[in-house]
Amino acid sequence: MDESQTAPFTATPSQPNGAAVLLLHGFTGSPWEIRPLADALVARGYHVVAPRLPGHGTSPEAMAWVTHRDWEQAADDALLSLSKYRHVFVAGLSMGALLSLILAARHPQLVKGLVLMAPAWRFKAWDVRLSRFLRFGAFDWLGHKYVPKHTTDIEDPEARAMAPVMGRFPVGRLSDLFIVQEHARKCLGDVVAPTLVVASYQDHVVSLDGVHDLHEQLRGSRLLLLRQGFHILPRDKDRALLAAEVGAFLDAQLK
Repeated sequence: MDESQTAPFTATPSQPNGAAVLLLHGFTGSPWEIRPLADALVARGYHVVAPRLPGHGTSPEAMAWVTHRDWEQAADDALLSLSKYRHVFVAGLSMGALLSLILAARHPQLVKGLVLMAPAWRFKAWDVRLSRFLRFGAFDWLGHKYVPKHTTDIEDPEARAMAPVMGRFPVGRLSDLFIVQEHARKCLGDVVAPTLVVASYQDHVVSLDGVHDLHEQLRGSRLLLLRQGFHILPRDKDRALLAAEVGAFLDAQLK
Protein backbone atom coordinates (compact mmCIF):
# COMPACT_ATOMS: atom_id res chain seq x y z
CA MET A 1 0.00 0.00 0.00
CA ASP A 2 1.30 3.45 -0.97
CA GLU A 3 1.28 5.33 2.33
CA SER A 4 1.61 8.66 0.54
CA GLN A 5 -1.93 8.05 -0.73
CA THR A 6 -3.30 7.11 2.67
CA ALA A 7 -1.63 9.78 4.79
CA PRO A 8 -3.62 11.97 7.18
CA PHE A 9 -3.94 15.58 6.14
CA THR A 10 -4.95 19.05 7.24
CA ALA A 11 -6.13 21.64 4.74
CA THR A 12 -6.53 25.35 5.42
CA PRO A 13 -8.58 27.64 3.12
CA SER A 14 -7.22 30.84 1.65
CA GLN A 15 -10.41 32.62 2.73
CA PRO A 16 -11.48 30.97 6.01
CA ASN A 17 -15.06 31.20 7.23
CA GLY A 18 -14.18 30.46 10.87
CA ALA A 19 -15.49 26.89 10.73
CA ALA A 20 -13.73 23.52 10.79
CA VAL A 21 -14.71 20.04 9.67
CA LEU A 22 -13.38 16.76 11.01
CA LEU A 23 -13.54 14.08 8.32
CA LEU A 24 -13.39 10.41 9.37
CA HIS A 25 -12.79 7.52 6.98
CA GLY A 26 -14.15 4.00 7.15
CA PHE A 27 -13.06 0.58 8.37
CA THR A 28 -9.85 -0.62 6.62
CA GLY A 29 -9.94 2.66 4.66
CA SER A 30 -7.89 5.83 4.85
CA PRO A 31 -8.16 9.61 4.37
CA TRP A 32 -7.87 8.94 0.62
CA GLU A 33 -11.56 8.03 0.67
CA ILE A 34 -12.73 11.49 1.68
CA ARG A 35 -10.14 13.74 -0.02
CA PRO A 36 -12.45 15.05 -2.81
CA LEU A 37 -15.02 16.15 -0.23
CA ALA A 38 -12.28 17.80 1.82
CA ASP A 39 -11.07 19.77 -1.20
CA ALA A 40 -14.61 20.97 -1.94
CA LEU A 41 -15.12 22.10 1.66
CA VAL A 42 -11.79 23.92 1.75
CA ALA A 43 -12.88 25.80 -1.37
CA ARG A 44 -15.93 26.94 0.62
CA GLY A 45 -13.75 28.30 3.42
CA TYR A 46 -13.70 25.38 5.85
CA HIS A 47 -10.58 24.26 7.69
CA VAL A 48 -10.46 20.46 7.30
CA VAL A 49 -8.70 17.79 9.35
CA ALA A 50 -8.67 14.17 8.18
CA PRO A 51 -6.81 11.85 10.59
CA ARG A 52 -5.75 8.33 9.73
CA LEU A 53 -7.29 6.01 12.31
CA PRO A 54 -4.78 3.80 14.17
CA GLY A 55 -3.82 0.67 12.25
CA HIS A 56 -5.33 1.92 9.00
CA GLY A 57 -3.73 2.88 5.72
CA THR A 58 -0.40 1.17 6.34
CA SER A 59 -0.03 -2.61 6.63
CA PRO A 60 -2.41 -5.42 7.62
CA GLU A 61 -0.13 -6.24 10.53
CA ALA A 62 -0.57 -2.73 11.94
CA MET A 63 -4.28 -3.43 12.42
CA ALA A 64 -3.51 -6.48 14.56
CA TRP A 65 -2.48 -4.35 17.53
CA VAL A 66 -5.26 -1.77 17.74
CA THR A 67 -8.81 -1.86 19.07
CA HIS A 68 -11.97 0.21 18.94
CA ARG A 69 -10.61 2.19 21.89
CA ASP A 70 -7.74 3.47 19.74
CA TRP A 71 -10.12 4.54 16.97
CA GLU A 72 -12.51 6.29 19.33
CA GLN A 73 -9.66 8.03 21.16
CA ALA A 74 -8.03 9.20 17.92
CA ALA A 75 -11.34 10.64 16.71
CA ASP A 76 -11.89 12.33 20.08
CA ASP A 77 -8.40 13.86 20.09
CA ALA A 78 -8.84 15.16 16.55
CA LEU A 79 -12.16 16.77 17.44
CA LEU A 80 -10.81 18.47 20.55
CA SER A 81 -7.93 19.90 18.51
CA LEU A 82 -10.55 21.96 16.65
CA SER A 83 -12.18 23.48 19.73
CA LYS A 84 -10.78 26.95 18.99
CA TYR A 85 -13.04 27.28 15.93
CA ARG A 86 -16.36 29.09 16.17
CA HIS A 87 -18.20 26.28 14.39
CA VAL A 88 -17.06 22.65 14.35
CA PHE A 89 -18.64 19.94 12.23
CA VAL A 90 -17.98 16.21 11.91
CA ALA A 91 -18.47 14.14 8.76
CA GLY A 92 -17.80 10.43 8.59
CA LEU A 93 -17.95 7.61 6.08
CA SER A 94 -19.18 4.13 7.06
CA MET A 95 -17.49 3.33 10.40
CA GLY A 96 -16.41 6.97 10.40
CA ALA A 97 -20.10 7.87 10.53
CA LEU A 98 -20.49 5.75 13.67
CA LEU A 99 -17.52 7.48 15.26
CA SER A 100 -19.08 10.82 14.29
CA LEU A 101 -22.26 9.92 16.17
CA ILE A 102 -20.23 8.98 19.25
CA LEU A 103 -18.38 12.30 19.14
CA ALA A 104 -21.60 14.29 18.76
CA ALA A 105 -23.08 12.52 21.80
CA ARG A 106 -19.96 13.06 23.91
CA HIS A 107 -19.44 16.69 22.90
CA PRO A 108 -22.87 18.20 22.18
CA GLN A 109 -21.65 21.75 22.84
CA LEU A 110 -18.78 21.44 20.38
CA VAL A 111 -20.29 19.53 17.44
CA LYS A 112 -22.63 21.91 15.59
CA GLY A 113 -23.55 19.58 12.75
CA LEU A 114 -23.10 16.02 11.48
CA VAL A 115 -22.79 14.42 8.06
CA LEU A 116 -23.19 10.63 8.05
CA MET A 117 -22.17 9.09 4.72
CA ALA A 118 -23.07 5.43 4.07
CA PRO A 119 -23.33 4.87 7.84
CA ALA A 120 -22.52 1.30 8.89
CA TRP A 121 -25.70 1.02 10.95
CA ARG A 122 -26.58 -2.37 9.51
CA PHE A 123 -24.63 -4.50 7.03
CA LYS A 124 -25.98 -6.04 3.86
CA ALA A 125 -23.90 -9.25 3.62
CA TRP A 126 -25.38 -12.15 5.59
CA ASP A 127 -21.98 -13.47 6.68
CA VAL A 128 -21.01 -10.11 8.20
CA ARG A 129 -24.34 -9.91 10.01
CA LEU A 130 -23.93 -13.45 11.28
CA SER A 131 -20.38 -12.83 12.51
CA ARG A 132 -21.70 -9.98 14.66
CA PHE A 133 -23.67 -12.46 16.75
CA LEU A 134 -21.02 -15.19 16.75
CA ARG A 135 -18.05 -12.96 17.46
CA PHE A 136 -17.61 -13.69 21.16
CA GLY A 137 -16.84 -17.33 20.45
CA ALA A 138 -15.50 -17.20 16.92
CA PHE A 139 -13.03 -14.35 17.31
CA ASP A 140 -11.43 -15.96 20.37
CA TRP A 141 -10.04 -18.84 18.34
CA LEU A 142 -9.57 -16.98 15.06
CA GLY A 143 -7.18 -14.61 16.80
CA HIS A 144 -5.03 -12.75 14.27
CA LYS A 145 -6.12 -14.70 11.20
CA TYR A 146 -6.61 -12.47 8.20
CA VAL A 147 -9.53 -11.85 5.85
CA PRO A 148 -8.56 -11.10 2.24
CA LYS A 149 -9.78 -7.89 0.62
CA HIS A 150 -9.23 -7.52 -3.12
CA THR A 151 -11.04 -4.32 -4.02
CA THR A 152 -13.27 -1.56 -2.66
CA ASP A 153 -16.93 -0.73 -3.27
CA ILE A 154 -16.65 2.04 -5.87
CA GLU A 155 -18.65 2.10 -9.10
CA ASP A 156 -16.42 4.60 -10.95
CA PRO A 157 -13.78 2.40 -12.65
CA GLU A 158 -11.07 5.08 -12.65
CA ALA A 159 -11.48 5.82 -8.95
CA ARG A 160 -11.63 2.12 -8.15
CA ALA A 161 -8.38 1.51 -10.05
CA MET A 162 -6.63 4.26 -8.06
CA ALA A 163 -7.92 3.16 -4.67
CA PRO A 164 -5.31 2.05 -2.13
CA VAL A 165 -6.65 -1.25 -0.81
CA MET A 166 -5.44 -3.06 2.28
CA GLY A 167 -5.15 -6.56 0.85
CA ARG A 168 -6.12 -8.27 4.08
CA PHE A 169 -7.08 -7.40 7.64
CA PRO A 170 -7.24 -9.26 10.98
CA VAL A 171 -10.64 -10.86 11.43
CA GLY A 172 -10.54 -9.84 15.09
CA ARG A 173 -10.97 -6.20 14.11
CA LEU A 174 -14.50 -7.00 12.97
CA SER A 175 -15.33 -7.45 16.64
CA ASP A 176 -14.08 -3.92 17.29
CA LEU A 177 -16.16 -2.60 14.40
CA PHE A 178 -19.26 -4.16 15.95
CA ILE A 179 -18.40 -2.60 19.32
CA VAL A 180 -18.19 0.83 17.68
CA GLN A 181 -21.58 0.08 16.14
CA GLU A 182 -23.01 -0.76 19.55
CA HIS A 183 -21.54 2.37 21.14
CA ALA A 184 -23.10 4.51 18.42
CA ARG A 185 -26.49 2.89 18.96
CA LYS A 186 -26.38 3.36 22.72
CA CYS A 187 -25.55 7.06 22.48
CA LEU A 188 -27.96 7.91 19.66
CA GLY A 189 -30.47 9.51 22.03
CA ASP A 190 -27.83 12.01 23.15
CA VAL A 191 -27.17 13.37 19.64
CA VAL A 192 -28.70 16.83 19.22
CA ALA A 193 -26.67 18.23 16.31
CA PRO A 194 -28.42 18.85 12.98
CA THR A 195 -27.65 15.84 10.80
CA LEU A 196 -27.47 15.01 7.11
CA VAL A 197 -27.59 11.28 6.35
CA VAL A 198 -26.36 10.30 2.88
CA ALA A 199 -26.46 6.88 1.24
CA SER A 200 -26.56 5.25 -2.18
CA TYR A 201 -29.29 3.02 -3.51
CA GLN A 202 -26.52 0.79 -4.92
CA ASP A 203 -24.34 0.39 -1.83
CA HIS A 204 -23.13 -3.23 -1.52
CA VAL A 205 -21.81 -2.87 2.03
CA VAL A 206 -24.49 -1.27 4.20
CA SER A 207 -28.19 -1.97 4.24
CA LEU A 208 -30.47 0.81 3.02
CA ASP A 209 -33.06 -0.36 5.55
CA GLY A 210 -30.51 0.35 8.24
CA VAL A 211 -29.88 3.82 6.84
CA HIS A 212 -33.62 4.54 6.94
CA ASP A 213 -33.80 3.23 10.51
CA LEU A 214 -30.98 5.53 11.59
CA HIS A 215 -32.57 8.50 9.84
CA GLU A 216 -35.90 7.88 11.57
CA GLN A 217 -34.26 7.66 14.99
CA LEU A 218 -32.32 10.90 14.52
CA ARG A 219 -34.90 13.56 15.21
CA GLY A 220 -34.98 16.23 12.53
CA SER A 221 -32.28 14.66 10.36
CA ARG A 222 -32.36 14.98 6.60
CA LEU A 223 -31.90 11.97 4.30
CA LEU A 224 -30.22 12.24 0.89
CA LEU A 225 -30.20 9.16 -1.35
CA LEU A 226 -27.84 9.07 -4.32
CA ARG A 227 -28.66 7.14 -7.48
CA GLN A 228 -25.06 6.71 -8.65
CA GLY A 229 -22.07 5.20 -6.89
CA PHE A 230 -21.62 2.43 -4.35
CA HIS A 231 -20.21 2.66 -0.80
CA ILE A 232 -17.24 5.05 -0.98
CA LEU A 233 -19.46 8.03 -1.82
CA PRO A 234 -16.87 10.86 -1.77
CA ARG A 235 -14.88 9.09 -4.51
CA ASP A 236 -17.72 7.77 -6.63
CA LYS A 237 -19.87 8.98 -9.53
CA ASP A 238 -22.05 11.36 -7.52
CA ARG A 239 -19.12 12.90 -5.63
CA ALA A 240 -19.80 16.39 -7.04
CA LEU A 241 -23.45 16.23 -5.97
CA LEU A 242 -22.40 14.94 -2.57
CA ALA A 243 -19.89 17.76 -2.09
CA ALA A 244 -22.45 20.38 -3.12
CA GLU A 245 -25.13 19.01 -0.79
CA VAL A 246 -22.75 18.64 2.16
CA GLY A 247 -21.37 22.14 1.58
CA ALA A 248 -24.85 23.65 1.42
CA PHE A 249 -25.91 21.77 4.58
CA LEU A 250 -22.90 23.02 6.55
CA ASP A 251 -23.27 26.56 5.22
CA ALA A 252 -26.85 26.59 6.49
CA GLN A 253 -25.63 25.82 10.02
CA LEU A 254 -23.41 28.92 9.99
CA LYS A 255 -26.36 31.30 9.67
